[in-house]
Amino acid sequence: MDGKHQLTEQELWKKYLAVTRDLLKFIDEEDIDTFLDLVDQRQRLMEMLQALPDHEYARSPEGVALRKKIEPMDMQIMYKARSWLNKSKRNNMTVKGYDSFGMASGNMFNREY
Repeated sequence: MDGKHQLTEQELWKKYLAVTRDLLKFIDEEDIDTFLDLVDQRQRLMEMLQALPDHEYARSPEGVALRKKIEPMDMQIMYKARSWLNKSKRNNMTVKGYDSFGMASGNMFNREY
């Protein structure tokens, strides 16, 4: 062995659950930078889970129960992320609208008549 501790499937799923809970927390706080970092971490955990040769824990009653805890959180995360993204887009369009309005009216006031 190379001296590194290999995480078990159960440990990986528990970490996945913990990161999922944190995702909800940070999207609620609108801390998008931390949220995006956690999305990357969770993706790496999922890749590690998918690379395992056997998925015995995921099929066990405990694993099924854990995954059932994750499912509604995933739905909340997707809903809140979409909501945040739509709100950001609206805010961005509002700012652009004011910018173009300001430039047009600014040009009008800067003219010499």
